[in-house]
Amino acid sequence: MAALIPAHNEQDRIAAAIDGLWKQARRPDLIIVVADNCTDDTATIAAALGAQVFHTRGNTHKKAGALNQAIAWVLPHLDDRDLLLVQDADTVLNPWFTETAMATFNRKVGAVGGVFYGEDGGGFLGLLQRMEFHRYAWELDRSGGKAQVLTGTGTMFRARVLREVRAARRSGVLGGGNGYYSLASLTEDDEITKAVKTLGYRTMSPAGCAVTTEVMPTLAKLWHQRLRWQRGALENLRDYGWTRVTARYFLQQFLMGFGALSFLVYLTFVTTYTALYGWPGLSPFWTAIGLVFMVEKTVSVRRAGPLAVLVAVLMIPEMLYDLFQHAVYFSSLWGLLRRSEQKWVAT
Repeated sequence: MAALIPAHNEQDRIAAAIDGLWKQARRPDLIIVVADNCTDDTATIAAALGAQVFHTRGNTHKKAGALNQAIAWVLPHLDDRDLLLVQDADTVLNPWFTETAMATFNRKVGAVGGVFYGEDGGGFLGLLQRMEFHRYAWELDRSGGKAQVLTGTGTMFRARVLREVRAARRSGVLGGGNGYYSLASLTEDDEITKAVKTLGYRTMSPAGCAVTTEVMPTLAKLWHQRLRWQRGALENLRDYGWTRVTARYFLQQFLMGFGALSFLVYLTFVTTYTALYGWPGLSPFWTAIGLVFMVEKTVSVRRAGPLAVLVAVLMIPEMLYDLFQHAVYFSSLWGLLRRSEQKWVAT
């Protein structure tokens, strides 16, 4: 098993990422730090910690381009049944990640992705992100560990599957260039998930594959991160079209938009009615619905700690956070409809 860590100027975080790999119950045979246009000490630190350093050449395609170069370099040395782990430089895997992932593979599973949790810090905004990540992990667990997205924080592939993805791109079955990761997508992790599933493989995210990753410290950084994620997801669906694989993703996007619009209509109605006629009072029916909603919100973040549970009970902070997410969704959708170019912004 080999591990790839794509890194651009990650001197402050690369040591923790490498250390997390060396501490795995099943250690990688080789750790390769993919130094992509670095101008800091990322490569020097990586080499000192026992990792091999691969320097990209002329890469202008960000993370996807860097990974394509590195995978093309390492894959000829791997057999079809060998495994290749890809993880972000700002992420630390839990000690059982590789062992759990390896045990999850079978003939039908083509890739195993991580379940991400937020690191400490970031103030109240960081707490809201950690709550969001815990809720996503809770939903994954309820689905039996079926991965919706092979997260870039940590994903393990069969070498054979990566070869099949490249062959499918070159034959025109898949778009995105002629490499392993798509060069046409803002969210290469979301796209390669659909690519692996389109080839007939399952993607999994078992609870034991937990990772800890960074949270965005400011609203501006969070906005750019989520705009890239959301716009990329919509563009990937546009490019793939309606298939047996994407049908569920189309439905999820529709329900997301419907829920966001319904929430805005409800807030507008309540605000307008209250301004004109005063507070309408509490409806037993809608109060009961609200209590069920609050219980679900609370239960799904209980493992994030008592402060997260308190914030979930209060509801208002998460309602404001939801409004922020809705703004991201509608901004992404509007940009897609206008066919405006979404520029990559470092976060």
